[in-house]
Amino acid sequence: MSTSHSRIPPLEVRERAACMCDHGSTCSSYEPGHAVHLIQARLASATPSDWIDAVVEAVDPDAGTIVLRTIADAAPILVWNGAGAARALEAGAPVALHARYHVLADGRRRFNVLRDA
Repeated sequence: MSTSHSRIPPLEVRERAACMCDHGSTCSSYEPGHAVHLIQARLASATPSDWIDAVVEAVDPDAGTIVLRTIADAAPILVWNGAGAARALEAGAPVALHARYHVLADGRRRFNVLRDA
């Protein structure tokens, strides 16, 4: 005689996983706005025509937001980075934004940014 197996229901996930940068540590995610992945940096370097020259207009280190002003048409671009880009940049700094691969370049430093739509 066989016995019926009691099935244990799967646990529900009630909260989204948080990146470690939300807790003041190093980013543990490669999503836009977090850590720069090696492949992301290489793809951005391999497509130089997609870079947009800009100047940092304003930074909000507490929110992680940066307002850029493009050189070509003075259009404002709002980006977010959880890995400390807003603390590393100052207003007036020249930067370049790679629109396709979400990379913000400040000299040799690269930041993965989330562009506000």
